[in-house]
Amino acid sequence: MKLSQYAKKVGVTYRTAFRWWQHGDIKGYQMPSGTIVVTEGEEPKVKPGGQVAIYVRVSSHEHRANLDRQAERLEVYCAAKGYQVSKVVKEIGSGVNDNRAKFLALLENQQLRTIVVEHKDRATRFGFRYLDTLLEGQGRVIEVVNLAENNREDLLADLVSIVSSFAARLYGQRRAKRKTEAIVKQLQEADD
Repeated sequence: MKLSQYAKKVGVTYRTAFRWWQHGDIKGYQMPSGTIVVTEGEEPKVKPGGQVAIYVRVSSHEHRANLDRQAERLEVYCAAKGYQVSKVVKEIGSGVNDNRAKFLALLENQQLRTIVVEHKDRATRFGFRYLDTLLEGQGRVIEVVNLAENNREDLLADLVSIVSSFAARLYGQRRAKRKTEAIVKQLQEADD
């Protein structure tokens, strides 16, 4: 079978399967056309060992109940795949926010080999491919359960996220400015 078919069958990206082939982990040959053919009967490569974590996130406290439902769905998924889940991390925060402490802790933990998320945007709203590539270089992976994409809806959701994020920053700056002005005024009144 072609290397791309093998990658789909095993559940990894083509790049990962290609790297395995280059290192000799997958037996096969390259045709003169450049196509890599995996030898039939090849057993799929075992996914890397190590700990598995589930990461669930919602953007606001109003959706807190969805955290538990997301976690339950992912626990069922992991059980079906035969994963031993070592931790379930639940977080409330914007996907645009790159300072989510719990998610950053997962990324820093080198013992975790697989981080399971329901959708790409649960991990990050932008730059998922960068994150995936960096973790892949460490022999780690973010496994996305639902890869279905609706580009129009995703684009609209991204736009709303950006506008909301910038509006919150802008209002936060205005509030900080008013607060600073009030403190300065109080100090001036105290000096008088």
